[in-house]
Amino acid sequence: MTKVARWGWVITLVTLTGVAGVLAFVLTVGNTPERGFFERHYHWLYWVNVAVAAVLTLVILTAAVRLVVRVRRGRFGSRLLLKLAGIFALVGVVPGVMIYAVSYQFVNRSIETWFDVRLASALEAGLNLGRGTLDAMVADLGTKTRDAADQLADGSMPQLLALERVRDKLGARTVALVGGRGQILLESGGDTSQLTPDRPSETMLSRARGGAPASQLEGLEDEAAALQNGARIRALALLPNTELRLGLGERYLMVVQRVPASMLSNALAVQTANSEYQQRSLERVGLRRMYLGTLTLVLILAVFGALLLAVTLGNQLARPLLMLADGVRQVAQGDLSVRPVLASRDELGGLTRSFADMTGQLADARAQVSRTVAELDAARTHLQTILDNLTAGVLVFDPEGLIETVNPGATRILRLPLSAYVGRPLADVPGLRDFAASLTQRFEQHLGPDPAERDMDRELWQESFELQLDPKQDPLTLLVRGAPLPYGARLLVFDDISEVVSAQRSAAWSEVARRLAHEIKNPLTPIQLSAERMQHKLEAKLEGTDQAMLVRSVATIVNQVQAMKQLVNEFRDYARLPSAQLKPLDLNALVLEVLSLYAEAQEKGRLATQLAPGLPCIKGDASQLRQVIHNLVQNALDAVHERADGRVVVRSSLSVTEAGAPRSVRLHIVDNGPGFAEKVLKRAFEPYVTTKTKGTGLGLAVVKKIADEHGARIALRNLHPASDAGSPPDDGAEQPVIGAQVSLSFSNLAPVTEPGAASAKT
Repeated sequence: MTKVARWGWVITLVTLTGVAGVLAFVLTVGNTPERGFFERHYHWLYWVNVAVAAVLTLVILTAAVRLVVRVRRGRFGSRLLLKLAGIFALVGVVPGVMIYAVSYQFVNRSIETWFDVRLASALEAGLNLGRGTLDAMVADLGTKTRDAADQLADGSMPQLLALERVRDKLGARTVALVGGRGQILLESGGDTSQLTPDRPSETMLSRARGGAPASQLEGLEDEAAALQNGARIRALALLPNTELRLGLGERYLMVVQRVPASMLSNALAVQTANSEYQQRSLERVGLRRMYLGTLTLVLILAVFGALLLAVTLGNQLARPLLMLADGVRQVAQGDLSVRPVLASRDELGGLTRSFADMTGQLADARAQVSRTVAELDAARTHLQTILDNLTAGVLVFDPEGLIETVNPGATRILRLPLSAYVGRPLADVPGLRDFAASLTQRFEQHLGPDPAERDMDRELWQESFELQLDPKQDPLTLLVRGAPLPYGARLLVFDDISEVVSAQRSAAWSEVARRLAHEIKNPLTPIQLSAERMQHKLEAKLEGTDQAMLVRSVATIVNQVQAMKQLVNEFRDYARLPSAQLKPLDLNALVLEVLSLYAEAQEKGRLATQLAPGLPCIKGDASQLRQVIHNLVQNALDAVHERADGRVVVRSSLSVTEAGAPRSVRLHIVDNGPGFAEKVLKRAFEPYVTTKTKGTGLGLAVVKKIADEHGARIALRNLHPASDAGSPPDDGAEQPVIGAQVSLSFSNLAPVTEPGAASAKT
C-alpha cells in the first residue's frame, strides 16, 4: 500500500469516527433534548459538519487533480485509475443522491408532523383546563375558609374543637389560627415531618387584612418536587373580632388542603408536554438544518469513500502492471537487477513473480555470456600478446584471400606497413605481388582440387622463399609455413632465416678455411725453398737478362708464397680460434696498450681517445680483445686514409640501471670515413665480405666470433647528420653518410673485490 493510500485510509477512518460520534450524540440527545439545546449548540454543530465536509471535499479534489495530472503526463495505469474512479464514484454518488433525496423529504415531513396545529391546540386546551380546575379549587377553598372564619368568630365553642370541626368539614390537611404577624397561634392537623408549621407569606396577610380571603396554589415551582411531595392550596381569611376586647389584635384562619395526586400528575404531564412542544417548535429550523447537514455530510463521505476505494483498488490492480511496465523498460535498457514482486497470491502477484524469475534467468544468462565473452577476450588478448611478442611473422587470410590479422613480427621482418593493408589482398602490398602469387600457388597445391596433387602427408606445408624488397639491400631469406584454417581461412607463419643462412655460410667457410689451411700450407715451404735454391745455384752461372729474369722470377715466387702463407694463417686463425680465457681486466688500460702501437697516428691527430674514468673491470681474454681492438682501429684508419681530415675516435662509457648500478661497459670506434655500403651492413660479419680492394674479409668475422665468445654485443651503423644531431631524420629524403661507428657492449662485469683484478689492469 502506497503512502498516499495509507493517508487516505487514515483520514477516512478519522472522519468516519468523528461523524459517527456526532450523529450518535445528536440522535441520543435529540430523543430527550434539554430545553434550548439546539439553540445553544446549533452553530458549533453546523460548523463541525461544514469543516468535515470541507476536509473531505479537499481530499477528493486533491485526488482528482493528481489523477488528471497523471493522465496528462501519460503515466502508465492513469487511465485505468480514472476509469475505476469514475465507476466507483458513479456507484457511490447515484445511490447516495437517491437516498439523500428520500431522506431530505422524510426529515422535512417528519419534523412538520411533530408540530401539527391540532396537536398544539389540544395541548393548549388541556393546559387551560388544568389551570382552570386548579384555579377553581383555589377560589373555592378561599370562600370556604372565609365562611369558616365567620362561624369561628362567634366563640360558641372552644377554639381547638372549632378548628377540628372546620378541618373535618373542609377535608383539609391543616387548619390553624394565625396571629397578626403570621405566627401560628393554634393548629389542628399539619405535617408531622416538620417541627414548626408553615407560616403564611406577607402577601397573603396583606390581602387577607383587607377583608377578602387570600388563597394560592403552592408546590408547583419544581415539577420533580411536586411529583414527589405533592402540591397544596393555602387559604387565609381574617377572623372577625366580635368580642370587642382590646389587646387581642388581628387573627386569621389558615386552611391548607392537598391537591389530589391524580389531578396533580395530569396537570404536570400536560404542562410538560406543552413545554416540550413549545421548545421543539422553537428549535424546528435548527433541527431541520442539523439533520439535513448531517445527511449532506454522509453523502460527501459516501462519495469520498467510493473515490478512495476506487483509487485503492485501482492501485492494487495497476501496481503489478506498473511494476511490469517499469521492469520491461529497465530490462530494455539493459538493467537485469532483482525485480520487486507482490506478496499477493492472485494471478497478478504470480505474474510479477514469473517476470522476476525470468529477469533473474536473463541476468544469469547474461552473466554467463559476460563470463564467456571475458574468457574469449582474455584468450584473444593472450593470443594477441603471444602474436605481438612472436619473433616470427604471422598473417591470417579470410576465405576471400584478404588480410585479416597481422602481427608486429611480420611488419618487422618484411619492413613494410602490413597493418595498413588489412582487409586487402597481399598482392596489393608493394613488392609482394610475386610472393603473394607463390603463396597462392603453394596453397592451391596443398589443397588443390585434384586429390593426386594434394600434399596429404602433413596438415601444413613449409618452404623457403627469397625476397628482394630493396635493390640496395641483400635479399631476405624466409622460411614460410602455411596451414588451412576452418571456414576457408588460411594461416601463414614465416621467419627471417637470413642470419641463420649467414651463420651456416660462416660455418661452411670455417670448414673450407680449415681444409685449405691444411692442404695448402704444407707445399708452400718446399716451393719457396726450391725457388731460393734454384736462385742460389743458377744466379752465378747466368748473366745479363737471364740472370735478371731469374732473380725477378724467384722474387715473384717468394712473394706469392708469403702471400699464400698469410692467407693460410688467416684461414687458420678463423677456423681454429681458441676458446677465450675470461679473466678480470681493465678495458681502458687494454685500449691504451693497443693504441700505443699507433703513436704516429695519434701524433698526427688522426687517432684520439675519449675514455670514461672509473670503469668497472670486465671478464675477458686480453689477447683476443687486443686483436679485436687492433682490427677495429686498423679498419677505421684504413677507412679515413684517403681523407685529409680523417679522424678516428675511440670512446668508452658506462651504462647503468635505473637504480644506478653498473649494467654494461661500452666501447665505440667512430670514424668520419665514407661508412659502410648498405649491402655490407647486413653481412659485414660474414667471411670474405669486405669493401677493401685488398684483404680476405675475415677481420670483422673474427671480431664477431671473439665478441660471441665474450657474450658481448657488436653493432655497426652509419652516422647521418640528423640522427647524429639528435633530430628525427627526414623520411622524404635520403640522409648523407658522415661516418661509421662500431660498438661493443660488455655486460659480463667482474666483481669489484675479485682477487687478481688489480694485476689484470696492466
